[in-house]
Amino acid sequence: MSEMEKEKKPLENETIGKVVLDLSKYPGEDLYSDGAIEEELLKIARDLSPIEYGRVIDERASWPILYHFSKQRENIVEWIPIGKTDKVLDVGSGCGAIAGALAKKAGSVTCVDLSRMRSRVNAYRHSECENLTIKLGNFTDVEPDLDRDYDLICLIGVFEYGISYIGGETPFVDFLKIIKSHLKPGGRIVIAIENKLGLKYFAGCREDHMGTYFSGITNYVDGGHARTFSKNGLEKIFHAAGVTEYHFYYPYPDYKFMTTLFSDKRLPAKGELSNNLRNFDRDRILLFDEKNAFDGISEDGLFPVFSNSFLVVIGPDYETEYVRYSNDRAPQFQICTEILSRPASEKQGEGEAAKKAKQSEGEAAKETTQSEGETVKKAEQGGAESENAQRIVRKRPLCEEAAEHVTSMASACESLTQRFEGGELIVNQCKLAQADALPSAEFDFAKGVTLASLLDKALDQGKEEEFQRLFREYLRRIDYHSDMPVTDFDLVFSNILVDGDAWTLIDYEWTFGKAMETRELAFRAIYCYLLEDEKRERLPMDWVLEELKITPEEADAYRLQEQEFQKYVEGQKLSMAKLREKIGKKIIKPWKLIENYQDTAQIYRVQVYENVGNGYQEEQSYFVEDAFISDRQAELTLQVSGNVKTLRIDPIMDSCVVKVLEMTFNGERVPLEKKKVLLVNGRSSGGEQPSIVFPTTDPNLGINLELLSPKAENVFFVSFEVTRLPQNAAEDLCNALAKHLRF
Repeated sequence: MSEMEKEKKPLENETIGKVVLDLSKYPGEDLYSDGAIEEELLKIARDLSPIEYGRVIDERASWPILYHFSKQRENIVEWIPIGKTDKVLDVGSGCGAIAGALAKKAGSVTCVDLSRMRSRVNAYRHSECENLTIKLGNFTDVEPDLDRDYDLICLIGVFEYGISYIGGETPFVDFLKIIKSHLKPGGRIVIAIENKLGLKYFAGCREDHMGTYFSGITNYVDGGHARTFSKNGLEKIFHAAGVTEYHFYYPYPDYKFMTTLFSDKRLPAKGELSNNLRNFDRDRILLFDEKNAFDGISEDGLFPVFSNSFLVVIGPDYETEYVRYSNDRAPQFQICTEILSRPASEKQGEGEAAKKAKQSEGEAAKETTQSEGETVKKAEQGGAESENAQRIVRKRPLCEEAAEHVTSMASACESLTQRFEGGELIVNQCKLAQADALPSAEFDFAKGVTLASLLDKALDQGKEEEFQRLFREYLRRIDYHSDMPVTDFDLVFSNILVDGDAWTLIDYEWTFGKAMETRELAFRAIYCYLLEDEKRERLPMDWVLEELKITPEEADAYRLQEQEFQKYVEGQKLSMAKLREKIGKKIIKPWKLIENYQDTAQIYRVQVYENVGNGYQEEQSYFVEDAFISDRQAELTLQVSGNVKTLRIDPIMDSCVVKVLEMTFNGERVPLEKKKVLLVNGRSSGGEQPSIVFPTTDPNLGINLELLSPKAENVFFVSFEVTRLPQNAAEDLCNALAKHLRF
């Protein structure tokens, strides 16, 4: 066999655990790599159990480790109903961030990726999945061998690389056509991709792929290998590729670490989008408060235009309208909340047919109801709500440890119903069902407006009396039978829906078998209400404390109690917010830079005084324009008359250290080491290039020109460096320098 034939011989497949790596189309080397970090990722996947990934993420505070190993990466596909016999294709699977979630549900999962290193990471972390196969190689080489009857094809963070995958003049259209050819009839393609017009980019986040500011917004004028699209841009590609049925979902804050999934049937409402500081990988600018911008965008019905990410289902839609993940918690409290739309005739537990049913195209939405604390969009078919549509709210555990937490909601419902029977707070009823192998809790879809929204409206309109009336009504209703040994600790305003005179408690996840004071519950509700939105700080807190008869000391104790409760819910793991802080990427606020610049412009001014025999006078002084040639260094060339006896230079208007680099008079070096030549109101180190510490905001650098043989007209030059110091630090340096010079 010739050497050339040996080179062309396919590599033997590699097996890691129960996972097979198909190397028949692998080119023999990884054509892209993130460098040494990939070795670290492989070591984690090979040497540690998945249960340890969370600990490693917390300890190392590394963006690549968080990105590739966070369980929250699975949220983007976890909600999708996948049958036990379904065939799934995961294109661009990388290190397997979603492969495990797919393999847990599907009959078989085929991954495709170019990198052998990343595929090994994928295989090691899912080594027990005997239904998982990984095909390595360029997509165009692997694609002809892929089956053509997949139930689901996932392009998660992949479609934007169509130029690299396919090339040609219409790479994205061609890519989609190729992918479509591998679907079985009735199958679906799921695409997750950033929106190039996502609000975060306008607010100052760098473009995810380029790492530069405003790249997508300015239409990628600087090129690059990735392209993201607006909603309209994606729709144009779909139409060109012959796609006739597709459904947009909106992952928030984005698809990478999605916590909430919205849809055209359930768009976000004012006050809902407050988790916007997600710069784990890069520093960012903060040009404006995205929460407030999202509020206006949501009110105007423009959220689909400015959503940070899209998730598009090509093919029949799902019954899911809304998903919220609470998996940034201790395992025993990790749950998922969903709003589902089912046929009214469907019996409990018979949801699979509905999951695969096609919903009518062109569903309109109008704001009519509110659930789970936020406004819900009421789907319409043909201009009127379908008589066969039934909405339910479902809470299900995300792991076995959380099953007991979910089932406890049924007993909480029973206890709270007994407590408020005869009162004026309705408890939204709960019944247990089965979600896959684990129990779930299902609730009626309640109608109304959250109490939080009504309180906001009163605050926004300056109607203090209305705010007080609502708050007092809240106190009256939750106080009913408050001596009974059952309490919903989470009686916050967003968990109560108001529909006329009917007040409904829709969420009672944190119910305890003991009595608690109404004022304690009400204070917590107010405290959480304030934390959710800084605009609520206009709330008259003194009035609240007086109304509840709570002392400042008691208020501090309640705040401390809330912090302890949050630690209890979060467990030992770091929240995403704390991880972001630990990773340490900065948030740059331009208005602070402007203020600092304006402050600096006033401080970094060089003023020159000329003493002609009557001391230093303001009217005989002037400022030197453009004296600073860099952030710290200044150079001055001054024309000085022969009648000037001493020259005074104020280097800046603050306490500082000045290092004299050069000083000449008529081209001759000024002998700064001689006594009485240099006159300062600070402490000098002495020498030819002295450093002078000025513990004052009015530093003076004086030169006795009479000792330098002045002429009728003279040229004075000085170059110096300035370092600002806090005045107390400058004083300490002066004292230390004085002690040093004495010895």
